[in-house]
Amino acid sequence: MAKAGGKTFKFQPESEIDTGVLETIDYTGGEQLIEYCTKEFSAVCPFSGLPDIATVIVRYIPKNKLVELKSLKYYYISFRNVGIYQEKATDRIFKDLKKTLAPKYLYVETVYNTRGGIDAKCVMETKKGG
Repeated sequence: MAKAGGKTFKFQPESEIDTGVLETIDYTGGEQLIEYCTKEFSAVCPFSGLPDIATVIVRYIPKNKLVELKSLKYYYISFRNVGIYQEKATDRIFKDLKKTLAPKYLYVETVYNTRGGIDAKCVMETKKGG
């Protein structure tokens, strides 16, 4: 990997992301689209060690589990000092939620604050029905 010019900051490896905090709630209701949004997601650029701040939008149609919101917040916080590229963070959130919830449908979008004059948005989505 190329080296950043100037000062860099230390960060933790991806293994520090804590999926163990994700809790679920049983769901037996009708089919509905659920959306959660936070503007407080942050991780660290593994190139410079500088923070990457993003809005994270999660939409899903539950099969039989809901994610407990406080546990989702704790999960997001576990990224705070982890060096992970924006695209990989989106992929990781998508895969972790898909594994935890096994939903009928899942959509994860990250919209990162402008960096170096470039806006970044990453989207991952399942097809409806799985």
